[in-house]
This record gives sequence, C-alpha cells and structure tokens, in this order.
Amino acid sequence: MTQPASCRSEQRNSGRMVPNLALDGAEQMALDALLLEECWRSEQRSPVIRFYQWRRPTLSLGRHLRELPDRWHQLANDGQVVLVRRPSGGGAVLHAGGLTYALIWPMAPRQGKKAYAILNNCIRRGFQQLGVSLRSGDHPQDAGGFNCFARSTLADLVDEDGSKRIGSAQFWQHGHLLQHGEIPLTPPVTLWRSLFKSPPPQWHPKPPSAQEVEDALMTAFKKPWPGLEWISLPISAAERVDLQTRAPLYRVGASGL
Repeated sequence: MTQPASCRSEQRNSGRMVPNLALDGAEQMALDALLLEECWRSEQRSPVIRFYQWRRPTLSLGRHLRELPDRWHQLANDGQVVLVRRPSGGGAVLHAGGLTYALIWPMAPRQGKKAYAILNNCIRRGFQQLGVSLRSGDHPQDAGGFNCFARSTLADLVDEDGSKRIGSAQFWQHGHLLQHGEIPLTPPVTLWRSLFKSPPPQWHPKPPSAQEVEDALMTAFKKPWPGLEWISLPISAAERVDLQTRAPLYRVGASGL
C-alpha cells in the first residue's frame, strides 16, 4: 500500500509543510481532518504544518457548538458568511482577513495540557520576532462560548493589553493531535459586529502582515522537533479528490451537523 503523502518524505526524520491554499471553508476542514488521518494510519508518523486563508468570509463552529443564534443563519442565507463545522472544539471563529494554522503532531503529550503549553510557547517566540509580547489567557477552559474571541483561556494567547490575538482548539484521534489556531489581522468590522454584537480585536498601531506571521511562526514551530528536516509538499491529486469528497461533512446543515 502506498504510504500517505502527508507522512511520506525523502528521509525518515522529516516533517511536511503544506503550501498555503485558499479553499472554501468545508474543504479546509476536510483537508485538516484528512492530513490527521493520514498520519495516524502511517507508520512514519511525521508532523505536518500548514498556514492558510479562506476563499470567503467563513464562520467555523467548534464540534460541540450546536445552538446557533438566528442572525447567523440569516447572515449565511444572505450570502454574507459561510457556516462550517470544525473537527476541533471551541466556540465560533470568523475567518476573514486573518491567518489560520493547522498543526498535526503525532503522539503528542496529553498530560496537563502539555501540548497546548509547548505550542503556545512556540507561538509566543514567533510573535516576539515581530515585536509582540503575548501571554496565556486566564479564563477557565470549557466547551466554548458563541464567540471564541470574547474570552481567553489557557489555550489562547493575549497581548499586554489583554486583547486576544490567537485562539486555538484541539482534536485528538488515535493519540495524534490536530491543533487549529486563528490569528485575526484585519477582520471586517461590520460583519464581526453583525455576528458577535461586539467590535473585533484591534492592533495598535497596525497588524503584521499574514506573510510576516507565517514566516515567524514557521520558524518557531520547528523548535519542538530539533534536527527535523521540513519538506514543502503540496497536496496530491488523490488528496484533493479525497478532501472534496469529505467536504460536505463539514458544511452546516449536512448530515450529522
């Protein structure tokens, strides 16, 4: 059997970087779930990292978030936002004018939320390169409220003013971790207010660019795997077919959602 592309590499000690893809929301979620499954099915079990943006403004819902405000459905019916469900948990996240990361960590440590601590330390180091100091949030962690960015838990990172900069959530499968994170940079103010009845987080004096954040975080995410060679490997034709087949499972309103 051919080894899954996400875990296949030129060397055994290597990780995979998937180039930035602007897909629709359901396809993005399907791809992350596919990459996770490929890794736990593979004997090589290499980490995978990717950064991406969204083709249209999209509201992703944590896998346990079920009761939605009527106005969200109305905004979706009006074509202002697309509703999808994440494989990971947490609250609702607006993906527009920001950068999303997905990290697949084979056999990640689970005790005492250690994986969150390790990866958040990486993110902090990355933002330090950009001159931004971050710390963990201090609210109790739960299944997530309607607005992911309305509160900050130990899984999240806030700046010196207490503004939440990165919201992260996890999904575990067969001991392997998929961690999602969203970094709002220039979110649309009107749409954010329509969804959440509050203003979006603001940067002062201005936000870094998506490319600056991606470069800084890619360097920082390499720290937990010293000596690992990271290989840029686009998705294959077979992976693209697979993610398109799976995508309907992540659209709100589809079977099981």
